[in-house]
Amino acid sequence: MPIRIYKPTTPGRRQTSVDTFSDITRKKPERKLIQIKKKTGGRNATGKITVRHHGGGAKQYYRLIDYKQDRFDQGAIVEAIEYDPNRRARIALIKYQDGKKCYIIAPVDLKIGDQVISSMKRTEIQPGNRMPLEFLPLGSLIYNIEIMPGKGAQLVRTAGSCAKLMAVEGDYATIKMPSSEVRLISKKSQASLGQVSNPDAMHLRIGKAGRNRHLGIRPSVRGKAMNPVDHPHGGGEGSNPIGMKAPKTPWSKKALGVITRKQEKYSNKFIISRRKKRK
Repeated sequence: MPIRIYKPTTPGRRQTSVDTFSDITRKKPERKLIQIKKKTGGRNATGKITVRHHGGGAKQYYRLIDYKQDRFDQGAIVEAIEYDPNRRARIALIKYQDGKKCYIIAPVDLKIGDQVISSMKRTEIQPGNRMPLEFLPLGSLIYNIEIMPGKGAQLVRTAGSCAKLMAVEGDYATIKMPSSEVRLISKKSQASLGQVSNPDAMHLRIGKAGRNRHLGIRPSVRGKAMNPVDHPHGGGEGSNPIGMKAPKTPWSKKALGVITRKQEKYSNKFIISRRKKRK
C-alpha cells in the first residue's frame, strides 16, 4: 500500500499522509455480505455515555467476515481485494465452486485469480491457505489464529501483523505473538498462512482533527485544562504540572502502569513468557 504525502499548502496538509488505495480492485461491496452498522455515540441503553470521545463519523456498512472458513477442502477463487472501513486490513472476496461468496481477511501478496483452501489436513503452503497448527511447517508466519478449535479466528487480525510458529509438542503448539509474548495454543486450532495485508497502515498520519471526526472520534480535553472539580489534574494558574506522582483518570484511579489483567485468569497457564515491557 503506497502512502501519499501532500505538499504542505496548509497546516493540516503539512502533517497529513493518505492511503492511495492502489491495491483495491473493487469499490462497492457485495450486497449480500453487508449489514447496517448502528452508531451509539458511546451511550448505553439508558442514554448515558459509557465510552467517552465517541460520536459522529461517516456512515458505514459492516462487512460479514468468515472467520471460521469451515467449508473444508473446497477451493475458492479470489474475485476482488476490497477496502473495509471497519478495519485497517484489506479483505478478499472469494467464490467457492458452488457459487457461494465470502469475505476473508486478505494476506500480503494475495491477488485476483489465486486459489485459497481451508482444510483439516495438510494442504499446499501458500498465503491464505488455512489448516491446523500441527500441519504447518515450523517457522511459518501465520495470522487469523483460533484460541479454541472450531471457535473461529480471534488472534492476529490487524493490518500488517503476523505470529510465528515456534514448535509443536504434545497437544500444543508454541506461538510467538506480535507482542513478543510466547504462548501455547492447541495444535488442533486452525491458522492462516501469511501476514495480514496493508502493513503500511501504521505509518499513516491523521494530520488534522477533521479526519478524526470522520472516523467517529470526538475531541478529548486535557485534564490539566479543566477545573479541580472536573478532573484530578485540574486547577492552578497558567500551565502547571499535574501536582501528583502519577497521572489519574477523571475518576481518580491511576492511569498508567496499572495491571488490569486478572491474576488468576484461566489462560495464564498457557503463557510461557510475557511480552516485553515498553521502555
